[in-house]
Amino acid sequence: MNTTPEPETAAARYDAALRHAQARHRPLDYPAPAPTLHWPAENVALLERYREWLLSGGSSRNTTAQLYLPMAGHALGLNLKPHPQLDLETDLQRALDYIRAKHLSTEWTNMCRVGLEKFRIFLRQERGCVAVTLPDVEHAYYSAGLPAWLIQQLERYQHVLQRNWRPARLPESIHRFWSQHTRIWRWLCAQHPCDAPADVQRQDIFAYIDQRLTARYAASGINQDLRYFQAFLRFLQEQDFAVPQALLRLRGLKEAQRLPRFLTDAQVHRLRDDFERQVAQAANAAQRRDALLDRAAFYLLWHGGLRLGEVEELRLEDLDLPGRRLTVRRGKGLRDRTVYLTTTAARALQAYLDVRGLGSADHVFLHRNAPLYKDLVRDRIKTAGERVGVKVSPHRLRHTFATQLLNAGCKITTIQQLLGHQRINSTLIYARVHDRTVAEDYYTAMEIVEQRLCLPALDATELAPAPAEVTSDKNVNVLLAQLRAPHLELEARLALVAQLHTLLHAAILEPAMVVE
Repeated sequence: MNTTPEPETAAARYDAALRHAQARHRPLDYPAPAPTLHWPAENVALLERYREWLLSGGSSRNTTAQLYLPMAGHALGLNLKPHPQLDLETDLQRALDYIRAKHLSTEWTNMCRVGLEKFRIFLRQERGCVAVTLPDVEHAYYSAGLPAWLIQQLERYQHVLQRNWRPARLPESIHRFWSQHTRIWRWLCAQHPCDAPADVQRQDIFAYIDQRLTARYAASGINQDLRYFQAFLRFLQEQDFAVPQALLRLRGLKEAQRLPRFLTDAQVHRLRDDFERQVAQAANAAQRRDALLDRAAFYLLWHGGLRLGEVEELRLEDLDLPGRRLTVRRGKGLRDRTVYLTTTAARALQAYLDVRGLGSADHVFLHRNAPLYKDLVRDRIKTAGERVGVKVSPHRLRHTFATQLLNAGCKITTIQQLLGHQRINSTLIYARVHDRTVAEDYYTAMEIVEQRLCLPALDATELAPAPAEVTSDKNVNVLLAQLRAPHLELEARLALVAQLHTLLHAAILEPAMVVE
């Protein structure tokens, strides 16, 4: 049984790892890193701060001890000079060359490269110079086969729109831009040469729509292609291109009016209990930090109605937890808005901030000392739903937020402000999908109708369709009983009301038609 005590300091742990590594895989043709005894004192302190930075950011102790600390130690042990003088490229590269000289597996070498990059990020943060670089997204796949003039104008149009895109989603936005704005053009250029916008005719667009419909594409997707196409044509007009007006007047296809999906109270209850359970059952500090992050994001999506991108981009300076509110900066449509928080949401957010740790940015939510990468929260929300048997997504929680506020009697204009909708019609859709106030008004009114007609109450046996030979009074009772069904669709309800009106009208006229 190994009774050797575990090293307490980061320097002692690195020295132990260095002795173990050199005994097994010491490269004969490359200088070995020096132990911490020969380091400048500030480098020893730096390694300790690095370990705390890693652990506070959610890195596990095993990964920190076996990967991150050794790579940082190799970089410092191979460059015996104060860390402010280190060149973050050439000096740190020596640590990776040392690993390669050991002729280890390709998988381990790649992991060491990742560990060295983590140390480079930490050093940049120490120096207060976190670099933000714009990614170079290749669009050759989407621009293949397009004429040079069209590619040039699309690039110009991208740069115009790019000023309104969130930096964190820039690669995704650029990729989506080229996919969406070239779809019709790629089809058109495959049919015949397009040397200018005037070469495109209305019949060409109708042929494209027919082709997509034949391929069973949805009307909403075809309309979206048409909207992007026409928006680019308007840009070309501003660049003094001759654009046929007939192309700009094309109307889209008729779309089905789909309603947003929301969670029931019971489903939200199961989800909430699961997030609370994950926090309570966390086995270590890293698991607890992740559970607190998931719970805080869940409450912002449900109690605050934030979009997923707004959660990812939330900054520390935008929080006002004592005032139980936060500010969403540059939301959809580049609009700022204030979001109010419940006491539960504010406490969940504060509990996460207590273990958030340090990172390379001032984002509220960090994962491994960096801003959240795309889809991390989405995947964790989905996983939580799978654990409790609820189909859920971040945007469905936003729909649930709006629906629950509406059913609690909140004004529709207030919900519009909380959701950040520019048009009230975007908010009114929640009144169509599930408005408890409308339902209660309906049932109250129908009770009055029943009392005025002095109709007796019905039991469950009268809910079945009435046979053809029953009297008109029994027909009226059956229709009223069917109208009381709580989950009846609006169309069916209106049809029953029309039948009821016909029967009552006939009952009024019948005595006048009797001949003595």
